[in-house]
Amino acid sequence: MGRDIARILGANVAHDGYMEGNGYQVTWTFGHLCTLKEPQDYTPWWKQWNLDDLPMIPQRFGIKLINNDGYEKQFHTIERLMQAAEGIVNCGDAGQEGELIQRWVMQKAQAKCPVKRLWISSMTDEAIREGFANLKSQDEYQSLYEAGLCRAIGDWLLGMNATRLYTLKYRQAQRQVLSIGRVQTPTLAMIVNRQLEIQNFKPEQYWVLATVYRDTLFTLKQSDEGEEGAANSKGRITNEEEGRKAFELIKDRDFEVTGLSKKAGTEAPPRLFDLTSLQVECNKKFSFSADETLKYIQNLYEKKFTTYPRVDTTYLSDDIYPKCPSILQGLIPYQPLIQPLMGTTLKKSKKVFDTSKVTDHHAIIPTGMNPAGGDMTFNEKKVFDLIARRFIAVFYPDCKFATTTVTGKVEAEEVSAQGKPRKGKVEFKASGKQILEQGWRDVMNWGHAAKEAPTDDEGNKKEEERTLPDFKKGERGPHTPTLTEKWTQPPKHYTEATLLRAMETAGKNVTDEELRDALKENGIGRPSTRAAIIETLFKRNYIRKERKSLIATDTGIQLISLIHNDLLKSAELTGQWEKKLREIEAHKYDAQQFIYELKQMVWQLVQQVKADTYRPNLQPTPPNA
Repeated sequence: MGRDIARILGANVAHDGYMEGNGYQVTWTFGHLCTLKEPQDYTPWWKQWNLDDLPMIPQRFGIKLINNDGYEKQFHTIERLMQAAEGIVNCGDAGQEGELIQRWVMQKAQAKCPVKRLWISSMTDEAIREGFANLKSQDEYQSLYEAGLCRAIGDWLLGMNATRLYTLKYRQAQRQVLSIGRVQTPTLAMIVNRQLEIQNFKPEQYWVLATVYRDTLFTLKQSDEGEEGAANSKGRITNEEEGRKAFELIKDRDFEVTGLSKKAGTEAPPRLFDLTSLQVECNKKFSFSADETLKYIQNLYEKKFTTYPRVDTTYLSDDIYPKCPSILQGLIPYQPLIQPLMGTTLKKSKKVFDTSKVTDHHAIIPTGMNPAGGDMTFNEKKVFDLIARRFIAVFYPDCKFATTTVTGKVEAEEVSAQGKPRKGKVEFKASGKQILEQGWRDVMNWGHAAKEAPTDDEGNKKEEERTLPDFKKGERGPHTPTLTEKWTQPPKHYTEATLLRAMETAGKNVTDEELRDALKENGIGRPSTRAAIIETLFKRNYIRKERKSLIATDTGIQLISLIHNDLLKSAELTGQWEKKLREIEAHKYDAQQFIYELKQMVWQLVQQVKADTYRPNLQPTPPNA
């Protein structure tokens, strides 16, 4: 990326660790060159793990170079260039993490000259030129830096203190470390709680009464809650005797169609991708882990095929709209899909273009660079294809469909226990969905051997469309009833896809997209860090994978069982801390207040755990169990 910027600025002379020319010197970092100091850097006695030394709360936090020969060599190059420079342009990733990385490097290098900020959403030549023509003042991003700094200090305070605290207090094996993290622990708690819910689940028996009339399956019509002798509100029969009586009542009687209703509907194109929804979709479709998807989309960004990936919005700002025709024209392999859009005014939906829903960056979209013959791996092509199709689809018409509902009944006389005749009636219904105009679905199905059935976040196929026969109200005829015994099923284990959604909404099970957007500010972790959190749980051996399911190990379950502090393991409470970090970024919350509250929380946690008399029997799980 540094070489791309250097080429556009005319800095074409290569030196060791930087490029030079046309009045510019362009140099680069390798990820995090600097980090917060470790406990022993503040005072020597914090090197030893000792319960009496907790909590460790430095008077003032400091930074240091990461101990790596290559990092140190590059830093000294940067330091020399910065101290001799007339001005600096910070070209770090345009996000909280990128801001923090480069600010720490400038602080460590003791840079004194004025600083400007390059803020761009893609690495195309056009975007870089436009960015340099509109450099921002570094002061505009002070709150972004403060939010990143608070996040790092918060993670240090809680991680360093709680990990030592719980390890020293509760470990059984001498070298066993009980790792605690501000986001890691509530994420593990969600997996453990789901697993315990599954283990403690008590299945309940129920019966399903259905019938087939004119090759169409009719299911028992749901009743109002509490209606005696009928199915419950889910259309289930919970009493076997009632089920058998209903079956006997209808088995030799005619089925009668009692009602028909047809309702037209439309389905808008799916939202554009933010990072989480892209990770969810890639896990569903390709079984990519969240970390793998992040690597693929980061590569696509650096290769200039897609825009900045670490985003949490599915919207585009209005100023992107005029650029969309040229972006579409650049997608050469998708021309059969794009051709119908050319020569028309592109659709501009408020579900896609809404500047008020965009802060630093917009949704992930193609840049307009031709992907044909580009330097993409096989898996990167899969990810790019998802992004390109979503982008094209938002300009297509809505899908139009018709939903038909048919109700029917079987009615007969029966004899009561007292020998008196009485009327009995069982009601059924069937629904069908017929696609009238494919609209945007043409984009998703183009080039595929078979049409894709829509799936939920767990990858399960949703109910497929079916066209019902042409029924007439009042028609009658024979039918084939069935009474099937079934059992209620426990909830499913988290997959990476469903866990990412749960992290995004602080553990709330939400399928509605608009409600999910509203809950995002309370989500735990950031889009860019959630994949790393999940990977950390694997590395710590707190979770393992069985096919797609995430399973908590014994060590993970035991760790959560001994944490009695709700703030450490509650996704909702941790989400409130995340919200404060976002408010710091938006100038709505004071960074000093946030750090003060964290210090108070850590101090109280230490006192609480020190006073605990509980001694668990923690058994480490073998790494390959």
